[in-house]
Amino acid sequence: MDAAAGAEHRLALLEAELASVKAEFDDLNLLYQATIEHGEAVEDQLAEANLALQTTQKRLSEELTEAVNYIFSILPEPRKAAPRTDWLLVPSTELGGDSFGYHEIDADHMAFYLLDVCGHGVGAALLSVTAINVLRSAALPNTDFRDPGAVLSALNDAFPMERQNNMYFTIWYGVLKRSTGELRYASGGHPPSVLRKADGSVQTLSTPGIAIGMLEGMSYRAVHCMIGDGDCLHLVSDGTYEVETAPGEMLEFEAFVERLSRSESPGEVLDWVRGLNGPGPLPDDFSLLTVRF
Repeated sequence: MDAAAGAEHRLALLEAELASVKAEFDDLNLLYQATIEHGEAVEDQLAEANLALQTTQKRLSEELTEAVNYIFSILPEPRKAAPRTDWLLVPSTELGGDSFGYHEIDADHMAFYLLDVCGHGVGAALLSVTAINVLRSAALPNTDFRDPGAVLSALNDAFPMERQNNMYFTIWYGVLKRSTGELRYASGGHPPSVLRKADGSVQTLSTPGIAIGMLEGMSYRAVHCMIGDGDCLHLVSDGTYEVETAPGEMLEFEAFVERLSRSESPGEVLDWVRGLNGPGPLPDDFSLLTVRF
């Protein structure tokens, strides 16, 4: 092969190699363009999904706010006439399971009650509101709402936990007979209420009985005490005192009762408990209803 032929052969090889490189480049360029287009499509999908998520979060937040507003709207206004009332409800999350109320049953009887549904969130709040509305409207058939034991027994029959998504609630329910000053009360798995007498002595008011809805056919019994002018009754949830005073150490109920008996307002008790708990929300709903006779 002469020099010209050799040069022509090398040129042909170079052209073939160049064509191969060009073809590879074209393939890579197509892949790159496809990747860019796919990336843009993915970015568009992510942007759309993020917008939809923000819209959903905004709607859920608005609905949650409406639910909270409704729960607080059904709570009774503080009473200015005797017996005077003051109260405070601070959920540990947006929606809690605590609620309470008081109303006149008739001209001589007045009911006071506070309940605490297990857990938090929408389910607990719905059960709490339903139970409170049942008490307010006396919607338990064949039940004497002047008899706390009968009321709790009827609630237990009406709200079995297997029909309430395995939720149950505790409750303290008392009825004051104004003409005699007799307070009849019953509780189902609930912390004792605290009665500070006008002479400074303190009593805790509770009765045996498990939480409402846990066992069917339960019978609850009421007991009584006497109320006089100047007495003060505190209805509480366990969230008012179940806080850590130090790592691994819980506030003792006796210490809480002692401090509660000296309080002038529910807000004062909340500030004290928050000081023990430290920064951040309380571990459970804080509910305190104070009744002054």
